[in-house]
Amino acid sequence: MTTLSLQPSSHLLNKVPEVTLFFWIIKMMSTTVGETAADFLIFNVHLGLTVTSIIMGVLLLISLSIQLRCQRYIPWIYWLTVVLISIFGTLITDNLVDHFGVPLAVATAVFSIALIATFISWYASERTLSIHTIYTKKRELFYWAAILFTFALGTAAGDLVAEGLKLGYLNSALMFGAVIGSIAIVYYVFKRHAITAFWMAYILTRPFGASWGDYLSQAVNSGGLGLGTTGTSVLFLVVILGLVTYLSIQNEKATS
Repeated sequence: MTTLSLQPSSHLLNKVPEVTLFFWIIKMMSTTVGETAADFLIFNVHLGLTVTSIIMGVLLLISLSIQLRCQRYIPWIYWLTVVLISIFGTLITDNLVDHFGVPLAVATAVFSIALIATFISWYASERTLSIHTIYTKKRELFYWAAILFTFALGTAAGDLVAEGLKLGYLNSALMFGAVIGSIAIVYYVFKRHAITAFWMAYILTRPFGASWGDYLSQAVNSGGLGLGTTGTSVLFLVVILGLVTYLSIQNEKATS
């Protein structure tokens, strides 16, 4: 976590955006889209879990390849990659649970270990976990690996709380939101542990956004508002597109 300034990034050599209010809004909405878009493709379009996973995996590889080749932060490429990695991270967890019968608690533990191992390797190699210094290919690869595991972990943890512990979608969203709020207080009020606060908030926005996505899209008799995966996905994608367009215009002005 850093300042909530709404100004676009001026650090053009850094490959990720400044952590602003826009960053967190788009990040949260991308997690919701990751949940609802995956369900839409699987159930509404009837592609099934396997075909959806293959298609989204290919799209993610293409987007990530473009992102890695860029020499600076370009908003639409970066956020497209985030949305796709959100969907693919959700599908990884769904495949483990639905196809291979891995319990949600085990999946949560596995992705927690994978994420911790990524952070340990990243720090051992680069001596920092700060996203403000993503200006080498190695650091960017560590960054995207961590992002993927945060989405997969968030999906497993969110489903574990909402479904496994029977708290329901709304209560789960409120619980994760309260924890994120506590982290924000520790950072903004007490000015402590910026990097740790950022990554904890980043991880928790996944189950927070997913719980809200389920609450909005699922049927009323299942504990949701019944808006459907189509309506929820379209609504959030339109908002993301609008914000990314604005950031792209501001970024071009700053670099011209």
